[in-house]
Amino acid sequence: MIKEISNGYVKSEFHNSVTTIEFFHPQSNSLPLKILDELAQAIHRAGNDDETKVIVLCSGGDKVFCAGASFDELAAIQNAEQGLQFFSGFAHVINAMRICPKFIIARVQGKCVGGGVGLVAAADYAIATEHAEIRLSELAIGIGPFVVGPAVERKIGISAFSQLTIDAAMWRNAQWAGRKGLFAEVHATVDGMDESIAKLAHALIHSNPQAMAEVKKIFWKGTENWDRLLLERAAISGKLVLSSFTKNAIEKFKAKR
Repeated sequence: MIKEISNGYVKSEFHNSVTTIEFFHPQSNSLPLKILDELAQAIHRAGNDDETKVIVLCSGGDKVFCAGASFDELAAIQNAEQGLQFFSGFAHVINAMRICPKFIIARVQGKCVGGGVGLVAAADYAIATEHAEIRLSELAIGIGPFVVGPAVERKIGISAFSQLTIDAAMWRNAQWAGRKGLFAEVHATVDGMDESIAKLAHALIHSNPQAMAEVKKIFWKGTENWDRLLLERAAISGKLVLSSFTKNAIEKFKAKR
């Protein structure tokens, strides 16, 4: 199933009890609202599919896993309501991943920025290449990682999360992300990453689905308030994005493209 979205897409493919959900956007796999909405729907569908035993989340291309929020859509936000709607897209994806009863493996072939780091953090197991550098760039444009923050903090701890947030210009390499627990594995090559993903998925599809669902509930214990929390965080980002600081920062970024 392929959902074409303004030069990008979200597609789901099922094979041998594994549903692979792939997203793509020509601007470094950035995430406009339509892609976010379709990602959340695709995750819900796979989670409710009895034939699916495990989900692999990946992106198209070979250099960037996800560049985070679409700067074109950020620049177009005119009021707090529009801001809330846009950032709620990230909230819906993270919550879809959180409540999904299937394990989600993230295939991280390249750089992750902002919301892309949030997607990886919300996955249950992330396997990456050594080219998968990460950065939380939100503070540099006058907002902050409010919506993805709970997922990132849950995965790597408050100290590492605060380091990423405060030094918004600094790239951390894949080894750093591995040491902090964002990546479960870091491989030298794409082939090595894909082989490891295939082996793990093969093992999981032979595990008890009910047992995996119950284990996932334990992993995510304490996040039951995220339906409300992440929308509250989205409202904060939705207001801050209206500031002149943020508008100017986004325009400077767009001019460099």
